[in-house]
Amino acid sequence: MEDFSAYVGLSRPTVSKFFNDPGSVRGSTRAKIEAALAESDFRPNHFAVNLKRRRSNILGIIIPNSTDPFYMELTRSVEQLALQSGFLVFMLSSNGRRDLESAAIARLQSMNVAGLIVVPTGAGESNDKLAELERKLPLVYVDSPPGHDCIFVGTDNAQSMGLMVDYLCSSGEPPCYLGMPPVNRNAFDRRDGYAAAMRAAGREPMLLPIPSDQTWEFERFGHVAAAELIRRGLPTRTLLCANDRVALGAQLAAWEAGIRVGRDPGDDLRIAGHDDHPQARFACPPLTTVAQNYAEMARLATTELLDRIDEDPGSPPSSTLLRAELRLRASA
Repeated sequence: MEDFSAYVGLSRPTVSKFFNDPGSVRGSTRAKIEAALAESDFRPNHFAVNLKRRRSNILGIIIPNSTDPFYMELTRSVEQLALQSGFLVFMLSSNGRRDLESAAIARLQSMNVAGLIVVPTGAGESNDKLAELERKLPLVYVDSPPGHDCIFVGTDNAQSMGLMVDYLCSSGEPPCYLGMPPVNRNAFDRRDGYAAAMRAAGREPMLLPIPSDQTWEFERFGHVAAAELIRRGLPTRTLLCANDRVALGAQLAAWEAGIRVGRDPGDDLRIAGHDDHPQARFACPPLTTVAQNYAEMARLATTELLDRIDEDPGSPPSSTLLRAELRLRASA
């Protein structure tokens, strides 16, 4: 910056002011700097600038799986909202591994981020590095809560599962339940929500056995698990899956077994899911599910984070649970 200021013939504060807000300098000064930029190809190192500042204009987001459309949609929404407030967003994936999550935390800390949005890895206690970071800067957990009080925005799994169980019980045979791999706390919260809703409806929960795989390949998991369960015989002609990706795998297993999925009188099996995954409406048949409010989740998490950036990082925790909505389609 010193070299460029000398090159353009202006003071460093003036040049710095231009890079922070081009409209804050006079038109003739702006034209002079822009001409010098074109000649020299100089670009300021924003990472170096951030190291000198008490607070940068960068937000970090850590997700467990960069190939899942749900997390991509969440990241896209956070980016749009942050940009409107003058912040950039850097997204890193933990790939469901605690060591990669720790590496992502260290990398974002080195960038002097102003705050973090995190979908934590694992179903047990949260990463010690995240718990330590909560005391230093604003951090909002999304989708799956850690095992302690924190700032969290997610879906009310008890409400969403209750909504689906009530519908399935009132429209046909009560559902048996195909869980998801225990990669986060949603696996247990949704299972418990299903069981509670079944008991409230005067029905005995039917929890199906599942493999112990710690995998994010939910479609493959659902396909393998459902194929074996179909071979043995399901206890009812309605199957509720912990998420839509598991349900998509189950639909394939049913098709391979010659079982007709749907809600018409001549169909053999109803299948329903959870999330309203972007591919759910394009399944064959289209998948009945409960929709999480992705956009509102991103809005509340980003707003909460931005509101807390200038506050004490140790401000009281809060938990916001969003209600889900039924999406009735041909599968159930």
